[in-house]
Amino acid sequence: MPYANFKDPADTLSQRQKEQIITRTTDLYVEIYGERARATTLVLVEDVPDGGWGIGGHVLTAAEIQQSPDN
Repeated sequence: MPYANFKDPADTLSQRQKEQIITRTTDLYVEIYGERARATTLVLVEDVPDGGWGIGGHVLTAAEIQQSPDN
């Protein structure tokens, strides 16, 4: 069974965006494995609480992630 797990900062993706991740990921697996993979592809989109992750030893917040690169 193909499986993908996406973790995103809580409250940064809309329900529609999560649906797009699920649909597009499933379509990608189908493209690779064939139509037989559609029925068994599991895509999990998990919300991580604010401050629950970091990069390079720095704890990130949703506000930092949502800032434009110019800020």
